[in-house]
Amino acid sequence: MYVVFTGGPGSGKSTLVEALRGRGLAAMPEAGRAIIREQAAIGGAALPWADPGLFAELMLSFDLRSYREAPEDGTVLFDRGVVDVAAYLTLSGLPVPPHVRAAARAVRYGRVFAAPPWPEIYERDAERKQDLAEAERTYEACVAAYQEYGYELVVLPRASVEERAGFVARELGTGG
Repeated sequence: MYVVFTGGPGSGKSTLVEALRGRGLAAMPEAGRAIIREQAAIGGAALPWADPGLFAELMLSFDLRSYREAPEDGTVLFDRGVVDVAAYLTLSGLPVPPHVRAAARAVRYGRVFAAPPWPEIYERDAERKQDLAEAERTYEACVAAYQEYGYELVVLPRASVEERAGFVARELGTGG
């Protein structure tokens, strides 16, 4: 089963995915951070603060490839997914092009977990330049986008990484 984690930046998604990976689950990397690192290293323009449309296209390409290359058996975790690209475009005030809508309809995940904004753990860094208010708007945009594409979301509790990992494992039936 393909499982995606969505929500605003700085809400503990990547940390949780890594903890679950440590429990033996397969995981695919997050597109956004990888693209920011690569573009910054080469002086590229596909950065969210420079060219959000180009950044979204690279995220879409990255997420489609991750989906294609994911193992087909067992549980596979995705740190964001294709629908997040549609949410990002909407949040950025850009239209969601037909090819992004088509991808969001075609690429399906079995479960979606949403990490709500969590002010106590939120931190900015070199790749996360958003303030907490934008992180909260991102969460709302992600939830709305996944609902638009027919998903029911499971909201993660604000709890320790181990407690969150146990919650997800129980929800997925992989233990606790």
